[in-house]
Formats: sequence, C-alpha cells, structure tokens
Amino acid sequence: MGKRIIPRARGKGGPRYRAPSHRYFGRVEYFPPSKITGKVVDIVHDPGRSAPLAIIKTQEGKKILHIAPEGLSVEDLVTYDDQVAVGNVLPLSKIPEGTKIFGIETFLGSGPKFCRSSGSFATVLGRTKNKITVQFSSGKIVELNANCRASIGIPAGGGRLEKPWVKAGKEYHALSARGKLFPRSAGVAMGAVDHPYGGSSKRPRPSKTVSRNAPPGAKVGSIAAKRVGKKKGR
Repeated sequence: MGKRIIPRARGKGGPRYRAPSHRYFGRVEYFPPSKITGKVVDIVHDPGRSAPLAIIKTQEGKKILHIAPEGLSVEDLVTYDDQVAVGNVLPLSKIPEGTKIFGIETFLGSGPKFCRSSGSFATVLGRTKNKITVQFSSGKIVELNANCRASIGIPAGGGRLEKPWVKAGKEYHALSARGKLFPRSAGVAMGAVDHPYGGSSKRPRPSKTVSRNAPPGAKVGSIAAKRVGKKKGR
C-alpha cells in the first residue's frame, strides 16, 4: 500500500495548481502569412511570463502581442518581410546561418512555440532542401520546415536568474503570483515514512527508474524512463 506524498500526490480537494489566468495579459501570436508592418506601441509586463510583451499595431488598427526581444523599443517597426532585423518575423528559409532566433513555429501558422522565455534562443545551423537545421540552447538539434517562421533576436529579461532572491519572502510572493508552490521540501530531506527518497540509507537520490504501474506512494522520480544519467559524447 502506497503512502500519500503531500503535496506531490493528488489531494482530495482538487489540483494543487490553479493558473491565475485572470492576471495574464494575453496570447502571443503572429499575423497570418503575409507582408505586414506594425509599430510597437507599448512594452508591458505579463505576470504569467518571464519575458516582456510588445504590443504591435498595424495601420489598419489591429493589435497583436509579440515576445519583446532585447533591443526593441517603443515606436520601432516590426515587419514580416525579408529584412533581417531585431524583432522582425521571417520564414526560416530567409534567415541566414548563425542568426539567433526565438518564437519558432512548429508548422506554418502555428504561432510561436519554441524559445519564448526570457534569454532563451536557438541558432540557425544550415539547410537541406526544404528543411532548416536549428540548434537550441540545450544543444539539441532539430530539423524544421523551411516555411516555419521565427522572430530575430533574443527574448528580453535574460539576466533575471542572475539576481538573487535575498529573502525567502521575496521568492514566496513571486511564485505565489504565478500559482507555484513554495517552499518545497526535497524528498531526500524527508524521513523514510514520508517519501521514497527519505531516510539516511537512500542518500543521495536514487537514480533507478520506477515502474509505470507503481502505487501513488512510490511513483516518484524517473517514471518508466528508458535511460538515466548523463548522455555521453557531449
């Protein structure tokens, strides 16, 4: 019989996390595929994101939200043409190799999906026929359709992790605003009766995987993982 791991297991009162969507500023998206030019009318903070948002307004009066890159200012123009400049949106086929990009689409018209948080970016490595090779900050390399679009630059706010919280209360209020749990005790710091990782005989954290069919009290850590440990050759 498994034990209840609070707050990691399901509680009787419902889910622990509730997204404060009433505080969110809006959805980040791109205009439909066409040559459009818009002006940055404002740069705002969204409590649900780590990067600031830029409000783009076209001459027709339509507004849309973009992730604001480093170097973008109010009154700047954002275009969807062939010009490679910070903040512009281009198909991957028209972006030179070595360019840093973010807000990458998974397919044409999907909207920005990859590299949306502050300081995250990908680099265009090369091209083969109708595929573009892109490398993420993690080192992972993927091939995407050449028609997928992306923004030029790096999302602003990349230095936020360099600033310490100083006080636990600061981190508590910041995470509470986003519905996150804090403080959060490590499993290895608990007793053996409270967590599968607890107790002095199981330190450091065991790396073996757990069965997919394990009971709730034992289903923690790497669940049915194919492999564990660092990847060799990097």
